[in-house]
Amino acid sequence: MTQNLAKLNNIYRKHTSEDELYCSTIVTTMRHILLVLLLSTLGLATHAQGSNHAPLRAALQQVADTTDGRLGIALWQVEAGDTITLGNSQHYPMQSTYKLPLALYILHLADEGKLKLDEPIYIPASTLDTNTWSPMLKDHPNQGFFSLSIQELLAYTIGLSDNNACDILFRQAGGTQPVHKYIHSLGIQDMAIAATEAEMAKGWQVQYTNWCTPMAMAQLLHRLYNGQLLGKASTALLMDMMANSLNSASRIKGMLPPGTPVAHKTGTSNSQASITGAVNDVGIITLPNGKHLIVSVYVSNFTGGTARGEAIIAVVSRLAYNYFSTR
Repeated sequence: MTQNLAKLNNIYRKHTSEDELYCSTIVTTMRHILLVLLLSTLGLATHAQGSNHAPLRAALQQVADTTDGRLGIALWQVEAGDTITLGNSQHYPMQSTYKLPLALYILHLADEGKLKLDEPIYIPASTLDTNTWSPMLKDHPNQGFFSLSIQELLAYTIGLSDNNACDILFRQAGGTQPVHKYIHSLGIQDMAIAATEAEMAKGWQVQYTNWCTPMAMAQLLHRLYNGQLLGKASTALLMDMMANSLNSASRIKGMLPPGTPVAHKTGTSNSQASITGAVNDVGIITLPNGKHLIVSVYVSNFTGGTARGEAIIAVVSRLAYNYFSTR
């Protein structure tokens, strides 16, 4: 496992400065809704023992009312089993959060001996998209071909949300349908995986074919955390990738106390006619009391761009953190 983490750190270290620069763009936008956070958290601690979580539900609804779009939330306090949802009856475009179920399927195949994580994959540069988000491609410039292990491709896919690495893994999986069927075989029905990154790039509407409800993703995270999906080593590897990733720190982590452990995966679309299709973040927060909180937040079809979507997620996350830290 030490060697595995060293490999991840070598990949992620190259991109730290890019992430820090990106994270700084959120600060101004977050301030204008900070008042919502402060007002909404009044009384949460003193009412935290209520059975229906009414104070938190009311605060989350206040945030939803400011969204000017669709907001889907699922919260799950792991140890107590408490759950809260908002907007969960709708389907939300997953964007790159769907890389999490892809990684689960790849690791499932590895656990079954159908793939080897150290297996090198030959990658002709001519097969890669130069117009998509791909730190992997930047790390291998001016090369006619190169090779990476499946584990390294997973690190790029989960830790850096690399679109080219993602599609290479889809090819290793046999396409999107085996991943879709695997998720449904787990009993998680409110999730659809139909298009690769390359296919999503062909048209705005394609992103909506990869969808989930917030609770469906929360269920997947819950089963991952409890070791119900993968072997012990594969579970630890994926959790480490999520915890040490350079996914945007301005969403679930954005308003949390510095150093709060969060294992997460983000998803982001572009905008069309001033509408942003998706800004998402899903993950597991370790609370100060040592308990764990699953947070699954999807912001869709809203105005204001990525920074505003990130601010909304940051507020939701901090509200949930404050509330469940007292339970």
